[in-house]
Amino acid sequence: MKLRPLRLITGAVLLACACMAQAQIALNDPLPLSPEVTVGKLSNGLTYYIKKNARPAQKVELRLVVKAGSILEDDDQQGLAHFTEHMAFNGSTHFKRNELISYLQSIGVKFGADLNAYTSFDETVYVLPIPTTQKGNLEKGFLVLEDWAHGLKFNPADINSERGIVLEEARLGKGASDRMNKVLYPKLLNGSRYAERMPIGKESVLKTFKPDTIKRFYKDWYRPDLMAVMVVGDVEPKQAEAMIRRHFGKLKNPAKPRPRTYAEVPLREQTEALVITDKEATDDTVFIRYPIRPAQEPVTIADYRRQMIENLYGQMLSARMQELTQQADPPFIQGGSSMGKLVRGYESFSAYALLGKGGVQPAIAALVREDERARRFGFSQDELDRARKNMLRNYERAYNERDKSDSAGFVAEYSRNFLEKEAIPGIENELMYARELLPQVSLQELNETVAKVIPDRQKKLVVYMGSEMGSETGSEANAGGKAVPTEQQLLDAVAQAEQQQVEPKLEKVVDSKLMDGPPAGGSIVSETLNSAIGVTELKLGNGVRVLLKPTDFKNDQVLMGATRFGGQSLFDDADVYNARYASAVVSNMGLKDLAPLDLQKAMAGKTVNVGASLGELSEGFGGSSSSADVESMLQLVNLYMHQVRRDPALFQSYIGKQQDLAKNSMLQPETVFYDTVQRTMFGDSPRIDGVPHASDFAKIDLDRALEIFRQRYGSARDMTFFFTGSFDVETIKPLLAAYLGTLPVGEVPHAYRDLGLRPVKGVVKKAVYMGSEPKSNISINFTGEVEYSDEQKMVLQALGEVLNLRVIDVLREKMSMIYGGGFETAMGKHPYGHYTVGLSLPTGPENVDKVIAAAFAEIKRMKTDGPSAADLEKVKLNWITRQKKAMRENSYWMSQLMGSVTQERDPTQILRYEQRVRAITPQAVKQAAQRYLDLNNYVQVVLYPEQKNVTASNSH
Repeated sequence: MKLRPLRLITGAVLLACACMAQAQIALNDPLPLSPEVTVGKLSNGLTYYIKKNARPAQKVELRLVVKAGSILEDDDQQGLAHFTEHMAFNGSTHFKRNELISYLQSIGVKFGADLNAYTSFDETVYVLPIPTTQKGNLEKGFLVLEDWAHGLKFNPADINSERGIVLEEARLGKGASDRMNKVLYPKLLNGSRYAERMPIGKESVLKTFKPDTIKRFYKDWYRPDLMAVMVVGDVEPKQAEAMIRRHFGKLKNPAKPRPRTYAEVPLREQTEALVITDKEATDDTVFIRYPIRPAQEPVTIADYRRQMIENLYGQMLSARMQELTQQADPPFIQGGSSMGKLVRGYESFSAYALLGKGGVQPAIAALVREDERARRFGFSQDELDRARKNMLRNYERAYNERDKSDSAGFVAEYSRNFLEKEAIPGIENELMYARELLPQVSLQELNETVAKVIPDRQKKLVVYMGSEMGSETGSEANAGGKAVPTEQQLLDAVAQAEQQQVEPKLEKVVDSKLMDGPPAGGSIVSETLNSAIGVTELKLGNGVRVLLKPTDFKNDQVLMGATRFGGQSLFDDADVYNARYASAVVSNMGLKDLAPLDLQKAMAGKTVNVGASLGELSEGFGGSSSSADVESMLQLVNLYMHQVRRDPALFQSYIGKQQDLAKNSMLQPETVFYDTVQRTMFGDSPRIDGVPHASDFAKIDLDRALEIFRQRYGSARDMTFFFTGSFDVETIKPLLAAYLGTLPVGEVPHAYRDLGLRPVKGVVKKAVYMGSEPKSNISINFTGEVEYSDEQKMVLQALGEVLNLRVIDVLREKMSMIYGGGFETAMGKHPYGHYTVGLSLPTGPENVDKVIAAAFAEIKRMKTDGPSAADLEKVKLNWITRQKKAMRENSYWMSQLMGSVTQERDPTQILRYEQRVRAITPQAVKQAAQRYLDLNNYVQVVLYPEQKNVTASNSH
């Protein structure tokens, strides 16, 4: 269960689009309802949405959506909308406490990952995916929804037990962001009731409320006229509708229902500034919120056209802001301006920047200047053409995938329709609108719209949020950094920025061709088919190996991967930072004669992405494209191998931004805690995967990083490429021969080095004292060497999963001392056979010893008794259910094929997954616990709040 955060800044969201025959469109016509969904209403006012959808097969997504959130709470109920959501899992008409979660786990539904819910200001949404492999599952799923709607019991003992869990959830949210937001929200929301009704509520209420108080909230607001039931998946609509009527038709509304109203957000009457600092804040930001106005969801086709125009200029303004960050001395690290939603029914234009070493002044100047440039002079025809191409391409891809889209995506769209009146005309209609309406948007009309939308010196709220030490100081910065601005300095900075002289933007002409054409001379020397899994293996003339898995899982998706051993391990400690960041340095400078933004312009209208990565033990590529853009993807690979770009200004921009991002990282307790865990386990070797420090980036040399990248990517010797997705083998073969078969394959080391980095032995315990909130976190890691096997890895994973069932049952439900956390396991073959069993448990400082004792009691019980057959069966069923879905996903096949090469395993074992899972026995898991949970060899690190006169990161 989770809280839905307040949307402070929402960028323009691109609408999906498609390609079909044009039709005459009347702008004044109302937007239609998609013919793919059945929407109805029962006599009691309950709304329902039904759609038959076969992806994933044998699964139905159920939702209960209630237009009731924290905004409706009375003063003595603050936090009880969210608490009600928790009680939905704690006893109802047909399910006793803990029975519901146990039952759903028994049919393959995992608590948290599958079964979930969230509470926001204006709604509560219950998420219930039901596998339909067993007869009766769906009927029982509807019974669960019915109980949530009107059958919760609110047993006093269960309420008292749940208090601790909810208070632990509230504890997790404490920290610098929470403290600063409590100051920000009343100003941001102009004194609206929203600022007084944060969904987590007040601890004083959560600790002391009486059962009748929460029952009153449930009785007042959980009623059919405020509810929707959604059924999307592998089910017949008539069957679904009959079940809805049977389970929900009997619900009744109160005789005198309380009116369901929505909170108003007052208009801003004056310009104000706000400075909010915190000693644990890691980022320094500036934010300008212009007047809030009522938001209107599209009702007519004309409204939809207006929204498309907003998305077009939002995309163009975003590109301009991104371009500013690629200067040698950028005005900010990240920044942007957009019209976005604030809360239900309201929107506003806002500008935002993550500050760099220059601080507030250059950031505000740049934000205001670019907004004013766009307002006064608009955009160019080239910018509009690119944005239009990208938008049309997005529509086309969405249309192409209309029959291969997951049910969860549809049900989220229907939820927004019910809650916010978001239009759902269906992708077929949206395609038609895009094809006919987008070409009609002239540059003049767009620029006239921009001139009206971007504010012109209107009343505003200017906010600085950041470290108490200012934007240039921090744990690693010099002592002479910039001071925190005053409120008057913020206002002065905006006033000065508004006086700037602005000129129209000069548009740089970019070549849209990546390469002149395919290289000549490539060939395929052998081809074999593994018919069991439908994978074709090619051997190219230069020795490069290619594995091809064509699928029909998506209609317009091709994934690419490539790997080879080597990586950072081949370079000595003196080069560790040059090697670690070599691929990032290259990607931030571009390819050929094209900077990164130039590449984006050249790729306008295409769906393609490629990245190179130099890992610790290997290197390779990752990429994706539409079916039509595979050649462009291969061209980018070719350019990475032949024509990486050297650009000192962009290099310096990258280094400066990374230093700025890292400068205050060690002010956050959680970051120091993570860093301490890593260094306690592995010492102070520069090879550990710790927290980046600002000083690390000063050790990167441009030419050496480029040299390392070219060493590893100047040859494709021993590299294997993988392709999964919607392509035809015969069609793609000539492209592979041309672009991959001509790659250089000179001598280059293609085996990693074992550098001897090993975790510490014995029992090691440390404590970290940092943070002003009463929060603790427990990290316990068991490590060791092992002779790797896929079977042992699977048994180890099962051990972690059954232990997590015990964590939920004992530490959360019975002891009420945690909200989340649990075990994670890992087993690797390289550079040596090794395993890790890690346990993470956030809790209160006063409960640390009890939680550790309880966790070790469960570990000892597992070593002595092993798991119950029922618990192990829950884990197995969830794995099998998830794998059936994964077998229809290109990304899963990509990971499995790559793993078959790196782990040297038979790729056809993917077909025996269920058999291998079924073979895991309670005895095998018990033996794994005895082997891997060595009570004489683990590292325990605990985070405690800071103590008076104690320096952070003390240990004992």
